[in-house]
Amino acid sequence: AYLLPAVKIGLTKLLSPWLGRSIPLTQRLSRAKMSTEATPPQGVEPTSAPTPQSPRGKLLGRQFYESLGSPKYILAPMVDRSEFAWRMLTRTFMPPNEPKPILAYSPMYHARLFGEQERVRAKQFQPTREVIGDKNNSLFLDGNPTFDRPLFVQFCANDPSEFLEAARHVAPYCDAVDLNLGCPQGIAKKGHYGAFLQEDWDLIYKLINRLYNELSVPITAKFRIQESKEKTLNWDYVRYLRDNLPPETVIFANGNILNHDDLERCLEATGADGVMSAEGNLSDPTIFSKPPAVGTNEREYWRGRDGKGGYRIDAILRRYLDIIYKYVLEQPIPERKPLFLPSDPVDATEESSPEETEGNGKEEGPPKKKQKRDKTKRPNSPSLGVMQGHLFQVLRPMVASHTNVRDALARSRPGDMAAFEHVLTLVEQAVKSGLKEYETTPEKFEKHSDENLTGSKAIIAEYGRPFWICQPHVRPLPEEAVENGALQAKGKAAPKDEKPEAQKDTQDTNTPASERTGTPADGKTDTSATLTPDPL
Repeated sequence: AYLLPAVKIGLTKLLSPWLGRSIPLTQRLSRAKMSTEATPPQGVEPTSAPTPQSPRGKLLGRQFYESLGSPKYILAPMVDRSEFAWRMLTRTFMPPNEPKPILAYSPMYHARLFGEQERVRAKQFQPTREVIGDKNNSLFLDGNPTFDRPLFVQFCANDPSEFLEAARHVAPYCDAVDLNLGCPQGIAKKGHYGAFLQEDWDLIYKLINRLYNELSVPITAKFRIQESKEKTLNWDYVRYLRDNLPPETVIFANGNILNHDDLERCLEATGADGVMSAEGNLSDPTIFSKPPAVGTNEREYWRGRDGKGGYRIDAILRRYLDIIYKYVLEQPIPERKPLFLPSDPVDATEESSPEETEGNGKEEGPPKKKQKRDKTKRPNSPSLGVMQGHLFQVLRPMVASHTNVRDALARSRPGDMAAFEHVLTLVEQAVKSGLKEYETTPEKFEKHSDENLTGSKAIIAEYGRPFWICQPHVRPLPEEAVENGALQAKGKAAPKDEKPEAQKDTQDTNTPASERTGTPADGKTDTSATLTPDPL
């Protein structure tokens, strides 16, 4: 077995001129036999650790890929975003008879912390009921072969022993362990992991070789080859890799996937085996599924008079909450009325003014001083802590104009399902109002292509939908952002007493930080100015 065929190649954005230098390095690594007798690169000490299982017993490269069903669509690893419930939500939109399953990645875990601390493992990865205090210790959520496979678990690591220790905890519950060589953020540079490990090929060899020889499941790696994260994807470079690497090398393309149609275009242009989505999936978890046939599933999938359509965000929110109830909380799913259609008979008892409906539910404003805090014990699940962040990204098209939805979501807390049910009620009311208005004034919501439009405006005209439909979030490229004042060129800071107009507009003190960044309550911010910056 060789290193390269055992490594999954995840490519993001533009492949830089470094490609010409990296391929020879990769080819040299691929020639190093991956066995206990392998000769490591110069300066690397041979491993003396015992091999509990012969590496020759594991499938590698294309054989391994085919054993998983040759998945064509891949849900990317994302910090605090590709957890169990979100993986399940994405998978529910695939037809039951789909021959090629979705390959999903876990969020990226820190190998040292994960391996050393039991509480970290219990908080992040829950494969058995032991983590919820059940002595039965039967299979639970993460990696459950009934509904959460195939699954790769990703770690950031810079020490082979720490990497192996962490990987052994998850190996029984996943199909492969992945090494993150793609994270470009500053924290990764400080910790010496992610994309910055690519500066140390000997260490990469040690990490992969140790797990190859001593772990029971295959080891893969996701890396990026690019000049900077602001560069946009050029699919011709992915095609170059496909044409110049051995056929047994499995390649996944990643980046600039805005909707379902882009998936097939990417596969055709690159020749890759599969296509991965990160931020595109966060904005639209249905991105991997084909639109239903006309006349079917009309309460979840909407089509406009111009032929453009997509899944309704109230339908997405319902499915998401139902998954939380069924799998995470193991509670009955609340009974709900069918989603609204304009063709439904008018029910006079349901008609009320917007002022009345928007005021329903929890009391607005801060709690009264004498009001006791809710001391109900919240379940410790990684799927609960990220719900608010997920919903802000899905509801982004709506919350800018429907501030009641934004404010209700900003007040939600992990595990407070009553608060999320209230958000769902407000979302359903907003969608109902939008659908009714569309019936009388469709031109208000339809975006038409204009050959005079350029940059992000042209992209929005093509991919934009009414606010009640899942859609990609489009940001201008750096050059356009600098031109319109939304981004400062390096070395050209604005005067201290003056802000660019775009910043004046967006930094409204009445707008919660969660709404300004799009990923509230988890500390993340949108710092990239690319069309689809994958948060990997």
